[in-house]
Amino acid sequence: MSPFDLAAMLVVASALLGWFNHHFVRLPHVVGLTVMGALASVGLLIADAFIPGITLDDTVARLLGEMNFTTTLLEGMLSFLLFAGALHVDLERLRAGWLPVLLLSTVGVIISTLLVGAAMWGIGYLLALPIAPIWYFVFGALIAPTDPVSVLGVLKEEKVERGLQATVAGESLFNDGVGIVVFTILLGAAVTGQDFSLAEGMRLFALEAGGGMLVGLLVGFLGFHAMRSMDEYALEVTITLAVVMGGYALCTALHISGPLAMAVAGLLIGNHGVTYAMSDVTRDYVVKFWEVVDELLNSVLFLLIGLEMIALVPGVPHALLGVAAIPVTLAARAAALKLLAGLLPASRKHGPAAFGILWWGGLRGGISIALALSLPEGLTRDLLLAATFAAVLFSVLVQRATLGSVIARSAAPSADVTQSAH
Repeated sequence: MSPFDLAAMLVVASALLGWFNHHFVRLPHVVGLTVMGALASVGLLIADAFIPGITLDDTVARLLGEMNFTTTLLEGMLSFLLFAGALHVDLERLRAGWLPVLLLSTVGVIISTLLVGAAMWGIGYLLALPIAPIWYFVFGALIAPTDPVSVLGVLKEEKVERGLQATVAGESLFNDGVGIVVFTILLGAAVTGQDFSLAEGMRLFALEAGGGMLVGLLVGFLGFHAMRSMDEYALEVTITLAVVMGGYALCTALHISGPLAMAVAGLLIGNHGVTYAMSDVTRDYVVKFWEVVDELLNSVLFLLIGLEMIALVPGVPHALLGVAAIPVTLAARAAALKLLAGLLPASRKHGPAAFGILWWGGLRGGISIALALSLPEGLTRDLLLAATFAAVLFSVLVQRATLGSVIARSAAPSADVTQSAH
């Protein structure tokens, strides 16, 4: 099938299932699409196992393989999603809480990677799984990034203090890029079998992350000045598309972090661009255009997360490792937040409301699944893929669905971690 045919099938399926969920199931949109995609995958697997001659699961698996979820997300959808998410982040509030955001999106990712890797290594040892230790840390890196899109919608609905919204959004936007860089470095060491070099890892991290942020500033600056020189809303919307697609393609060619570039470019266009380069009419068109793009791509993404369950290889070790991954990732997230609070001794401590939202709102999403699907074929990939699906599905189906209740039960938002840099 052509790429257009595949895209058409996904958009039509997302629209139909979204309509069905809105009128009958009434789950949160992304939760409903993930549930229905997962149920479809499970139904196909059951049909294949018990009904002779049924090969629908093979057909769906083949179509998903043609689409290549990893390439589609990491080299296509992610650039649009991160830019769209960054457009709505208040840069002034982000600056006010720059230190917590910096720590959460860098040191927090590294702490989480190490804690998850060590814990999963111990569990794998107890289960006698044939996985080399380095692969558990690869899993720690791919499960560390949090999803900025899912949680931001809930925070706005629940009217969480905007400073805390900026902290959560800033962490999620930047830790995607950081997590992918850490994953790439560890995966290289795991595949080649070479000993991991901390100095080389830091050099690669600085090159990829720093280069991505510089390209983001460059393309964002160019887009800002191009938009400021005119008042043509259609052309200015096209310029934002050029920033995203051209900037991400440039980062791919230079082997630097495209996600970080898009986060920086989105922040620049969404703040300075909206304030100084757009008329009211243009601002309205740009914001609404990217809201539609964001909603469409997220609908497709979470449907795909459910459908990709068909890639799982069922088995007792897979199930045990998957079940273990859920508390391990939650505990690592909590430990990282506590440790980072200790790195700011002169600041006001995290309040219970902020800690609860940052902890339970640390949702995992499609990036983790895409990275897991990019692992080399074999038993190790199947086991780590099962662990990834378990952690992501719990995050989407349980954490995302109950985050509003967690926020509602929290104390007043006076415990705002964005002030902890003062």
